[in-house]
Amino acid sequence: MSTNILGIETSCDETAAAVVRDGREVVSNVIYTQIPTHTLYGGVVPEIASREHVLKINQVIKKALEDAELTWDDIDAIAVTYGPGLVGPLLIGVSTAKALAYAKNIPLVGVNHIEGHISANYLGAAGTDPIAPKYMCLVASGGHSHIVRVDDYTEYTIIGRTHDDAAGEAFDKVARAIGLGYPGGPKVDKLAREGNPNAIEFPRASVGDSPYDFSFSGIKSAVLNYLNGAEMKGIEVNKADVAASFQMAVIDVLADHTIQAALDYNMKTVALAGGVAANSLLRETMKERAEAKGLRFHCPELIYCTDNGAMIAAAGYHEYKAGRRADLYLNAIPNLKIGER
Repeated sequence: MSTNILGIETSCDETAAAVVRDGREVVSNVIYTQIPTHTLYGGVVPEIASREHVLKINQVIKKALEDAELTWDDIDAIAVTYGPGLVGPLLIGVSTAKALAYAKNIPLVGVNHIEGHISANYLGAAGTDPIAPKYMCLVASGGHSHIVRVDDYTEYTIIGRTHDDAAGEAFDKVARAIGLGYPGGPKVDKLAREGNPNAIEFPRASVGDSPYDFSFSGIKSAVLNYLNGAEMKGIEVNKADVAASFQMAVIDVLADHTIQAALDYNMKTVALAGGVAANSLLRETMKERAEAKGLRFHCPELIYCTDNGAMIAAAGYHEYKAGRRADLYLNAIPNLKIGER
């Protein structure tokens, strides 16, 4: 008997809902992005994001069911992101999921957003080349940079983390500094293809005696200092070279720390997750360096790297199968940690 999970995601600026069958088969996946709205402000405005979620969430959920050609009677559980993320947007998704669970008498499952990103590795084409725990996963996004040992489908151990900026946050800030605007990650990735990654020597930060941890505030400052210095001296800056050199410095650290962690913990597989996992050079570099060390490399399809409901449904499926249920007191937890229940 198949299990259909409706996943709802509203942690930031995507209103998303999806139906996933048995934790792997994506039956529908609907995403309404607010990027055009927030581009006007150079970043996500939480209050505006919340209002957009209120306007769109019912339509998105309805479309997810229609695309799946299912009714509420076919849904076994509703999975919803309850953290981490922006508290206003999170509350829209959580409140909607609770109301639907109560009205339709369907079990409710709370999902950690980061664990959802990790579970994106089980979706889509991944089903034809399945990945299963145990493996080492790099989660890199605008708000998070973690190396996570995936011990089981619902069991995670943090091996490394950023001490300051997340990788995606650094991309956004550097993009703004060189005049690319928001969202920064995809624009830096595109411009970097035209530049020389060895043109400028930006630092590769390490964190004392924490070989798997990250620090990206230093490289962000180094880029700003380089730009300010060039401006003061009247030197023309090659933005493509800046983008390429910055990107390579960040990716060197992300890839090397993750692969070293996999080797040290005797993992045979390395995976990627999160919005930064859509970066073309990161995907290429991780694959090349992992395979050079005899490791299997895996990453989600691009559509499942950025925020989506399918990854929440996939994570929710395993929580549901583990017997975990949320009650109607479920609340948004904006600083929720990996592995917290």
